[in-house]
Order: sequence, then structure tokens, then C-alpha cells
Amino acid sequence: MPPCESTDATFAALARDAERVGVHLDGPRLELCARFANLLIERNTTVNLTAITAPADIATKHFLDSFTAVAVRSWTGRERVVDVGSGAGFPGLALRIALPATRVTLVESMGKKARFLEEVTSTLGLDSVEIRNDRAEALAHARRERFDVGTARAVGTLGAIVEYLLPFLRVGGDAIAWKGRIDAEIAGARKACAAIGGEIVKVTTTAELGLGAILPGRSLVVIRKLRPTPSRYPRPAAEAKRRPW
Repeated sequence: MPPCESTDATFAALARDAERVGVHLDGPRLELCARFANLLIERNTTVNLTAITAPADIATKHFLDSFTAVAVRSWTGRERVVDVGSGAGFPGLALRIALPATRVTLVESMGKKARFLEEVTSTLGLDSVEIRNDRAEALAHARRERFDVGTARAVGTLGAIVEYLLPFLRVGGDAIAWKGRIDAEIAGARKACAAIGGEIVKVTTTAELGLGAILPGRSLVVIRKLRPTPSRYPRPAAEAKRRPW
């Protein structure tokens, strides 16, 4: 789908909104976002990648939502990032565009989505991106404590996210979870943190970031890894399902 005036206006608005969370999208980066969105819309006609298909919604509900991670921790811009449940590439590929010196590993268990991530990465010419068509529970045992930041958006409960992400992180690293209402999940997440070696250090709402009207009802939860994770975590999927946090 070629760009049009409305698409250009949509992504110009994204650039303005992104500045509010500390993300500067220059011309080339904004072009990457627009090309990514066009490819997502095109492929979504044959592969179910996302329910969000209007360019304006992709700009806010996918790209801008992903960029909010930049506002909730101190970034050097050179982090090693693992994104679990990458889906159509958010937040992982969006953060790679926003922070071009990061190295990003996208973990996606569904083959059709992993293939889409390969296509986007190749089409946009993005380096320092690794795509793993694996389950996080298995990969985390092979890639323990190799990453500085872990991200998960729309991937289970907060307790489950703690169990998925913390084993990947070095001590001192941060897991970032995108959530709606979290009151019912906090107790389980704290229990998971106690077992796995982390602590919830910050909960930031989109309203606090000045984006409450654009991204209502969203929170970002930052969990810091304080000590090495016991070797039994993450548990196999069947065990985790039997005994959720």
C-alpha cells in the first residue's frame, strides 16, 4: 500500500507524540515505522497478525504504546533486549526502530508470526535482530541472564510475565510489562518475584506520561532482577498452568 497524505499525517502525529516519551523519530526512522505499518496491513489480509488495522490505530496502539517503555527506565540505548510473545513485532521491533543501537531478540512461538517478523526485519533492513520461533519457557533455560531488558505485551498475567522474563535477565536488568488493570494480579506477581529473584520497582500509567487520552487505562510495570533465578524456573508450561501465581 503506497503512502498517502492521511498516512503521512498519521505518522507525523506519531513523531510528535513519541517526543513526549523521549523518543525522537527522525525522517528515516519515521519512514521505517510507516513501511512497517504498510506491511502489517498488507499481510494481515492473509495472516491473522493483529485486530488493529487502521493506520492511525497502528500508530498509537502499537507504535506509541511500545515507545512508552523508553519513559519508564533509564536507557543507555545499547541494551540487549528480549521480547517475549512478539506477535506482529510490538514492542520488540518498534523499540529496535526507536533505539537503533539496541540488540533485540524476538521470541514468538507461532510460526506464521515468526515468519512475518523475519519478513519485516529483512524488508526494512534492520540488523541486530534475532528471531526465535520458540516457547519462552524452553529458550529461557538456554539463554539465561544474557539480556539487560525483557519486554512482554499482552502475554498472560503479571506473575506469568515475571516467570517468563526474569530468567533471561542479568542481575540488575529490568522486565517491562504492559498491562491494563493490575490490582488483581499484583499479589501473584509479588509471589513470583520472591521465588524468581525480582522486585516490582515501578508502576507507571499512561496518564502519568501525558498520554491518558490517547492510550487510556494502560500501565507499565517495571520489575528489576535482584538475584540469580533458581534453575527450576521457568517451569514447563503444563506445570505453570496447574500452579499459576
